[in-house]
Amino acid sequence: MNLSKLLSILPFYDVSTETDDITISHVVADSRHAGDGSLFVCVEGFTVDGHEFVEQAVNNGASAILAEKDVNASVPVIRVPDTTRAMAILASRFYGYPTQELPLIGVTGTNGKTTITYLLESIFNQLNRKAGIIGTIQMKIGQETYPVQNTTPDALNLQKSFHKMIQENVDTAIMEVSSHALDMGRVQGCDFDIAVFTNLSQDHLDYHEDMKDYLHAKSLLFAQLGNTYNEEKKKFAVINKDVPEYTVLEKSTAQHVMTYGCHGDAQVKATDISLEITKTTFTMDTPVGSTRINSRLIGKFNVYNMLAASAAAICAGVPLDVIKDALESVQGVDGRFQPVDDNQEFATVVDYAHAPDSLENVLQTIKEFAENNVYVVVGCGGDRDKSKRPLMASIALQYADQAIFTSDNPRTEDPQAILDDMTDGLDADHYTVIENRQDAIYHAVSLAEKGDIVLIAGKGHETYQEIGNTQYNFDDREVAKEAIQFKVQHKK
Repeated sequence: MNLSKLLSILPFYDVSTETDDITISHVVADSRHAGDGSLFVCVEGFTVDGHEFVEQAVNNGASAILAEKDVNASVPVIRVPDTTRAMAILASRFYGYPTQELPLIGVTGTNGKTTITYLLESIFNQLNRKAGIIGTIQMKIGQETYPVQNTTPDALNLQKSFHKMIQENVDTAIMEVSSHALDMGRVQGCDFDIAVFTNLSQDHLDYHEDMKDYLHAKSLLFAQLGNTYNEEKKKFAVINKDVPEYTVLEKSTAQHVMTYGCHGDAQVKATDISLEITKTTFTMDTPVGSTRINSRLIGKFNVYNMLAASAAAICAGVPLDVIKDALESVQGVDGRFQPVDDNQEFATVVDYAHAPDSLENVLQTIKEFAENNVYVVVGCGGDRDKSKRPLMASIALQYADQAIFTSDNPRTEDPQAILDDMTDGLDADHYTVIENRQDAIYHAVSLAEKGDIVLIAGKGHETYQEIGNTQYNFDDREVAKEAIQFKVQHKK
């Protein structure tokens, strides 16, 4: 695309020299990815400032620079007040405004985002619609998967991904939308059709000033649905009516609101709920009819996840019988209440629960089914919200017969200091501190007997342990299976 044509979408900017004869073949925000014909966008991040890598980008072939600070370069420099905002606008233009063509569903909230996106994928697949997913685990287009660095990528990679989805004939895009992404403007330029809110519990207070600020960031998704109406392209806010944040979010949007919940007068509501260790059944009442759901997903929190996905699907015009068939066919979601079974006499479950509310939800579910003792292996991540550490420990001790506190992606913090934060002031003695996560999992498994349940919480689908600035191979599910096999072998 001609650079002058690309820049014409920006109302005001300064340019160091003529740009008419420059053709831009790709847009990058990483100087290492710059090449012939590239526009390099200087973005100032938490640890790295792109303005410091202009020379490297030019040496790699960049044809022009977009900056918000004074920089010297041998190629044209376009100066704008805010490169993050400008990058979102230019990326949308460069890739042909893909979300104006591609139906887009965004899911936000502390817990449940990943499960809901995969439930929606199953629903659309049941309808023979090809879905694309962007989220915590990966980007997925049909059966192909691609790695992601953040729950919600930056605006440039998002628009590139949506463009790829269109090329791959995707019918609907489904995306997890983090509070960081909303606050940083990563989703600017995304034309959402349906926005879903799950819940809010303490998390990310290392980034957000307080819970009010955290909620405000989430509300931006609903405000960004727009303020006008189109009969041919109705937009919806799907909101959990059982949470106290409902009123704030309802007032944040001008679009149609679809509510879901287990209480009160929610439009998509679960009644006659039956929770068992192997299945969950409930009646789902909706504006388009009622049906009985028999699901393999376990726990009350998964009832809410299924309601949220169903409400969004109804807004997208999916028939109720298709939704029912899809929900009942889902076996589970990677790293979410995932059993580790090697024919042992006790149950072992791996779950991504890494916030107080999610840990409590999972443990409450386990306690409903536990025949005997419950053991929980849990830690807290380094370089993250420190205030939730004692909360996580207290919840573990409230529900578990024995807690094993351990390391969980300590990053650049001292693992023992994190554990001290968790255990400082605890008025209980039914816990053990084992810093090495593998040893902690082996210890929990060694304690378990017939009818017991071991919960390994915090990492879920992750296949690494982040220590310092290095990621080491580590998968809770694999380690748990090894621990179970080790226990069996040493009993013989």
